[in-house]
Amino acid sequence: MKLTDKKRKDILDAAILEFREQGFPAARVNRIAELAEVSKRTLYKHFESKEVLFTAITDILLEEIAAMPKLRFQPDQPMRGQLIAAVRGYVEHLTGEHYLGLNRLVLSELLRDLDLAQAFFAKAALQDGPISDLIGEAMQAGAMRRAEPAFAAGQLLSMVKHFLMWPEFLLGEKADVNAEAIIADCVDMFLAHYAPAA
Repeated sequence: MKLTDKKRKDILDAAILEFREQGFPAARVNRIAELAEVSKRTLYKHFESKEVLFTAITDILLEEIAAMPKLRFQPDQPMRGQLIAAVRGYVEHLTGEHYLGLNRLVLSELLRDLDLAQAFFAKAALQDGPISDLIGEAMQAGAMRRAEPAFAAGQLLSMVKHFLMWPEFLLGEKADVNAEAIIADCVDMFLAHYAPAA
């Protein structure tokens, strides 16, 4: 890794720590530079403002979402099993400690700043999620009733997040539930709704 890339990463890591501890409005650029062990001048060379630094952090969150493995529809495998495995992987990713912390940091600021929220969700809308791709391919193949794949994926994932992500995100503790049973139930409800025409 080049020295400039390392400094940029150190600054981002320090900013994430400072924003988590202090919140975006109270975070201090001097403290971020100190944590990153760089001068303020070096920090501003990489990021011209605290807002630009925050936008770079939101980009990291979007990159983590985009880095999830792409899933291909397997016509010779039951759709139920494919969706259960896909949703399980998605939940594991969403509830990982690093991702959850970053997500909390970003969303807390997006709730405060409408302009940042609009910019973030406009970028997020350009990404195709792996589950949306899987559903789209299944619909194309006739294994599911045709609909808008991203909308359908949103329906499925909203059900799952209600039970398996939001309790941990908001309360900091895993819900006392059987995750496998919840995923299977949500997938069954989803597939009943999107069953192909007989």
